[in-house]
Amino acid sequence: MNRSLFLLPLLGSLVLSACGVKAGDKCEGGGYTCSSETEALECRDREWRALPCKGPTGCTEDDQTVSCDLRGNVEGDACAASAEGRGLCTADGKAVLECRMGKLVQVKACSTCTMDSARVTCQP
Repeated sequence: MNRSLFLLPLLGSLVLSACGVKAGDKCEGGGYTCSSETEALECRDREWRALPCKGPTGCTEDDQTVSCDLRGNVEGDACAASAEGRGLCTADGKAVLECRMGKLVQVKACSTCTMDSARVTCQP
C-alpha cells in the first residue's frame, strides 16, 4: 500500500497567509494555507479548496510547510492533489482510504489496519 497520509505535509508550495481567505475565493498558481485549526486550503484550479484536517494535530504551518493531520478524516472528505494515490487507515482501523480524484474513497476492508511513517498495512 502507498505511504501514509496521517500527517500530510503539503509540500512544494508556498505557505500563504490565510488572512481573509476562504474556500471558494479565487487564487493564482498553487499553494496551501491553514484557514483554521481543523482546515487547510489548497489553491487548485484557480480557487481555494477546503481540506479537512480532523486528526488530533489539525492544520499547522511553519515557514515552509503546511501539515494536515488526516487521521480522523472519513470517506468522501476532500484530499490534496499532493496526496493522490496515497492511503491511510480509517479511525476505527477497519478499512483503508485512498485519495482519488480529490476525494478519500474506501479501497479495502480490513480486520486490522495499521500505519507507520512509510506504509499502510491492511490485515484481511
